[in-house]
Amino acid sequence: MPSYWHLLLLILPVFALIAIGAVMRRVRWLNAEADASLLKLIVNFLYPCLIFDSVMGNAALRQPANLFLAPLVGFVIIASGIGLAYYAGRSLGLTQGNGLRTFAFTTGINNYGYIPILLMGALFGRESLGVLLVHNVGCEAAIWTVGILVLAGLSLREGWRKLANPPVFALVAAVLMNTLNLGRFMPSVVTEVIHLSSVCAVPLGLMLIGATLVEYLSRPAELFDVRVTCASGVLRLGLLPMLFLLIARFLPCPPDLKRVIIVQAAMPAGILPIVIAKHYGGRPLTAVQVVVGTTVLGIFLIPLWLRLGLLWTGV
Repeated sequence: MPSYWHLLLLILPVFALIAIGAVMRRVRWLNAEADASLLKLIVNFLYPCLIFDSVMGNAALRQPANLFLAPLVGFVIIASGIGLAYYAGRSLGLTQGNGLRTFAFTTGINNYGYIPILLMGALFGRESLGVLLVHNVGCEAAIWTVGILVLAGLSLREGWRKLANPPVFALVAAVLMNTLNLGRFMPSVVTEVIHLSSVCAVPLGLMLIGATLVEYLSRPAELFDVRVTCASGVLRLGLLPMLFLLIARFLPCPPDLKRVIIVQAAMPAGILPIVIAKHYGGRPLTAVQVVVGTTVLGIFLIPLWLRLGLLWTGV
């Protein structure tokens, strides 16, 4: 069983990379003009390479429970988080037009991508990491359907269209090739290029996150709001982890999926909602207050929830 300090040391490089990205923006080595092209590189090429590298030859993803139950769990975790956050925000006096929708959207979406990818690989290895990536398809589906309905009131058709993206296409192709054991026919040069590219995905993504947050860090007084910061912290890193650990404990599923649920339970709010809130007419400042508050708390609470979850579930 990893100790609290061992788990803390595992997550510190994640936050160090975010800080490096912020420094790169401050010294103008990473300009705002480069954000869009860098994001496209990560999402359209590097992240699909990470998916292929983690899924191909992964025995855990030949188990039907991991293949079909994992995305369903991802959908339920995000959708229930958004729903609970919506009613919690309303009980605190937040209203539509004054941050309620953005609060619910941001608080309900845990950081299901970059931080868990590093933790799953370091703690449990490649097979569990592959299950995480399949699980994340369900997270994406919940964000672009339930999440967008809550945030902007868009139709389900508009949300589902967002799922037609390179990472999802890569996942479908990789799972199919893994199931049929077609990876052995891929030339070694191709697999090496995919592997080398996959290694770049998470560090670049984390540095881009740090660079994106800089514009808000220049106004530190605005980063804290008593209702938003405290409520999101209690919900995202208090009540929701308890709920998800109950799922991990009692859901009849393979150990790899239980590990995914434990790691997801410990996560702070994700960064993506800041960008989505800005694009769909939400309140980006509310999203930033949620993200910054839960991320700072997460530095200390992520190792605690991970240790408790692993101890309680026995995986």
